[in-house]
Formats: sequence, C-alpha cells, structure tokens
Amino acid sequence: MITYSIIQKSQLEGALRIDAEYYQPEYLEIVSKVSKIPHDTLENISESLLSFGAYSLTSFIQWKESGIPFITAEDVKEGFINLENARFIDEKVNEILKKSRVHENEVLLAMSGKVGDAAVVVDIPSRLNSNQDIVKIKLKKEYSPYFLAVFLNSKFGRLQVLRLPVGSVQQHIFLWQTKSLLIPKFPKTFVVNIENLYKSALNEFQDSKTFYKQAEDLLLEELGLKNTVFEDQLSYIVNFSDVTSNNRIDPEYFQPKYQKLIEKIKGQNAKILGELVSMRKGFEPGSEAYQEEGKLFIRVSSVSKLGIEEKDQKYLSEELYQALKKDFEPQLGDILLTKDATPGIAYVIKEPLEGIISGGILDLKVKDNIESEYLALCISSIVGQWQAQRDAGGSIIAHWKPEQVKNLIIQILPNDTQEKIAELVRKSHEARKKSKELLDQAKKEVEEMIEKGGEN
Repeated sequence: MITYSIIQKSQLEGALRIDAEYYQPEYLEIVSKVSKIPHDTLENISESLLSFGAYSLTSFIQWKESGIPFITAEDVKEGFINLENARFIDEKVNEILKKSRVHENEVLLAMSGKVGDAAVVVDIPSRLNSNQDIVKIKLKKEYSPYFLAVFLNSKFGRLQVLRLPVGSVQQHIFLWQTKSLLIPKFPKTFVVNIENLYKSALNEFQDSKTFYKQAEDLLLEELGLKNTVFEDQLSYIVNFSDVTSNNRIDPEYFQPKYQKLIEKIKGQNAKILGELVSMRKGFEPGSEAYQEEGKLFIRVSSVSKLGIEEKDQKYLSEELYQALKKDFEPQLGDILLTKDATPGIAYVIKEPLEGIISGGILDLKVKDNIESEYLALCISSIVGQWQAQRDAGGSIIAHWKPEQVKNLIIQILPNDTQEKIAELVRKSHEARKKSKELLDQAKKEVEEMIEKGGEN
C-alpha cells in the first residue's frame, strides 16, 4: 500500500527540508497532535543543549583500564544509562573534553545508533564524560527532566526525533535539529505523577542490579574466588609439548592466570559443559533477509546477561521464520550463549518468544542435574569469561568454537546453594521487568494525555 502526503509550499519548513521522508503521514500526524495542545520547543525550555565531544580528539584517546567512565550513544538506553560497557579516560583527557562532561539531572538523548533513546542522569559517578553523539539537555528549573525523558521515549517524542536524520544510511541527527522538537505542557499534578513513575522504575532497576551483584558475590564466595587476584604476568615459560598438544602458539592462551583459575575450580566437583547441556548453533540467513519489522532475529549484539536488548534489532519475514523455527527458535528455559564477537555472555529465556537465533549464538538445553540460572551465571562470571577469553583469543574478531565451548569447566555446587544463587538472579530479572513496566506505564499515560488533547 502506498502512503503519501500532500504538502503546501508554505509547509516546507522554510525550505530546510524538501525530502518526502520528512513529510510521511505518521510524522505529520504526531506533530499536529502535539501542536494542538499547550506546548513549547526543546530550545525554549532548556538552559543549555550540548553535544560536544570532539571527533578529532577522541580518535587519539588512550583508553585506560580504570578512571573516568566515557559513554557513547549506545550506552543511553530507554530510561537508563548503562555504564557496564563504558571505556575509561584519565584526568588529562577529561580536562580536554570538559565541555562534554555529563552532570546530574541532565537528560541525555542518543543522536546515533538507536536514535531517540533518552534517559535522566541519576546517581552517576562524580565524574562522567561522553562522546559527541549524545545531546546533553539541562532544563530550566521549572521543568522536569523525568517528564521530558518519558515524553522523548514516547511515540510523540520518538517519531519527532526519527524524522530528523538526513540522507544517511547510518541514522544520525544533529544538535541544531533537536532544538525545534515540540514538548507538551501539562498540569503540574500530571507531571509529578509521571516523575514518580519514572523514579519508581529507577528504584526497581537499582534493585535489579543489587540482586544480580549479590548472586555474583555469593557464587564467587562459594567457589572460593571472591577477592582472589589473578594477575597477568609479563613473562612465563611454556613447554613445547603444551604448544603442540593445544595447537596454539599465541602467548595470551598460556597466561598463567587461566591455568590457576582452572586448577582452582577443577580441584572440586567439576564437569565440562558438554556433560551438562545439549547445544545447537543458530542460523545465518544473510543480511539480505533482514527486515525492519517481522519476527525477531536475535544476534550477538542483542544478547546481554540481563536479557535480550533492542540494539539495532533486525527482523525476518513470517515465511522465513516458519521455515526455520523448528530448528532455530529457543524455548522457555533454554540458555542463549554468545560464541562470536563477545563470547561467553549467557542468558536464560524467561518468556516465550517468536524469533530465530543467529549463527553467533548457541542454544543450550540444560539437563536435570543443574539449575539453569546458576549455570548461566557461572558462564557469565569470571569462571566462564576467562575460559572464553583464553579459547577465543588470537584473532581480531573472537570466535569461540563449539568444541571449545563443550569443554568449558563448571564447578557443581550443592543443590541448595545453586537454588539460593538462582533465586537472586530471578529476583534481579523480576525487578528489571517491573522497572520496564513502570516506564511503559509512564509513556502510555503521556500518550493518552496527548490523544485526549491535553485534558487532565
């Protein structure tokens, strides 16, 4: 079906935009509805709008193992800021990039990647920096950053943002484009209600992280690994027989810390992963099969230890899904395990889903003698991560071979301990789910208010 809009010459945005995509009916409808209620522009309600990050400088940054976190647009999620993947800079670089520092109560808006995701800066480290692909919005005192973030994540905010990218394969918007975004003005009681929903969501999200950290700490304590330090050694001697038997000559594989870890867990009740699960590899249909909507195609970039993320999500047609689902659709309770690019990330499927896993993911079906949440946590912890790093090293893009995955060593703790750990993980996921539900509720209430014409 062809969709089209008839636009008067006077509507051509001062001739700044004449491309048909900008005037798609769904975009025009969104702008029309916000325009009909009391509103203002993002520029007018903001004390400052910044996206400084210095493209020319960031390519020369020497990243550190620790220091001041440096986030990118991909770290701005819908409602939250993810610091887990942040790289680090030192004091000198932070001073050079002082204009791109992130401050408490700002609203961050992603300008590339998943364009349009917005989050309020809350409870961040005392120092935090960012690249140029994030708009940092400091509102005037009378406006709520929480309400603004919810609105930007709603369809009325997101579709305004999604119409902005100009002539590019890679979605990207510019700071000047965001200034004219229309922001509704609602009664204070309504805004406070939205703000409280967002804050409750943040509390649940924090609980989720706390429960997961407790599970990790309990696991490492029971394995005798908590507070144990395994340092890299600059030099070490390896027998030639070890080189030939392992068919590896890269020094990283023989780092003594890996062997020390394995000896620590092997000396107890341990089994290899192949004895605990059956596994099958996903399918790669080729990028020509990707669609913007349809059935989920779950790629490595979508899998995290906390769930399946909507990160540059791709979809497959109904016909292709039906042809593949028998062999490549994961089931409730299965563990998804990444083997390529970022090997060793494991997640237990909590809810039925309709989708196909990519060739970079393994689907593990757990046997009855181990708790699936416990096993997934073991794999995602230092126990599995270091074994994956060792096995998949020695190449630009890491590949963890299925036969190597089968030989992953897992220590089997007593059933009651496994259950305690698994229960903490389940609590983490429940809190995360509740957090998302609260954010969705906030978005829904904002959208319904606009649909009603702004009436309280």
